[in-house]
Amino acid sequence: MFSRILTGIAQCFKWLLLSLVFSVLIEWIGMVFWWEEQGLAHSRQMLVNELQFLGADFHRSWLTEHPMQFASELSERFYYFAFEWTGFVDLLQWITQAPSIEESGVRPVLHRLYRPVADFVLAGMQITQVFAVRLAILALATPVFGLFTLVALVDGLVRRDLRRWGGGRESSFVYHYAKKAAIPLIIMAWVLYLALPFSLHPSWIILPFALAFAFAVTITASTFKKYL
Repeated sequence: MFSRILTGIAQCFKWLLLSLVFSVLIEWIGMVFWWEEQGLAHSRQMLVNELQFLGADFHRSWLTEHPMQFASELSERFYYFAFEWTGFVDLLQWITQAPSIEESGVRPVLHRLYRPVADFVLAGMQITQVFAVRLAILALATPVFGLFTLVALVDGLVRRDLRRWGGGRESSFVYHYAKKAAIPLIIMAWVLYLALPFSLHPSWIILPFALAFAFAVTITASTFKKYL
């Protein structure tokens, strides 16, 4: 049991890390091919838009009384541990400063290498903050999945009882496929929203996947075997 919990936590961290890496890569590719004119401003505007979505529609939550503050603090902590605590910001400041003509060593070389990719590095840092804000939004929206799941579970159990007392047929095929589809739907919702290369209101991602997950739950509960 304990090993399964640890495995589940490790899987969560794996998918979160993959989402972050994928979102940064997509942003870099977009800066070259799709929003070349916007450049670094694209990721900065995404961060502004995500905070605006949060401030406009998440006034209260079951998890916290101040959703905006919660998201801002999470974004700041992400930035601190990822870039300040690790010394990455200090390294960038050391590299960014133009070396003197007489200076030799590693810093002039790193400075020449860093200048062409400076915007990409800064964009990656801003996308990390966008990732943290979106992660906060998903955490705040978790009760939606819980509410939909509760309603779907009750509906599915009622359908199961009706099938049980009405002599309905069992279908283990439908049960197993609906059961297997439930968790991937949650993972898809999180990965898709966290890795989106543009700003989109979270309701367009969360609600459809919450409904799909609830549908999978109600099918799983309704097709569960009639007799244990």
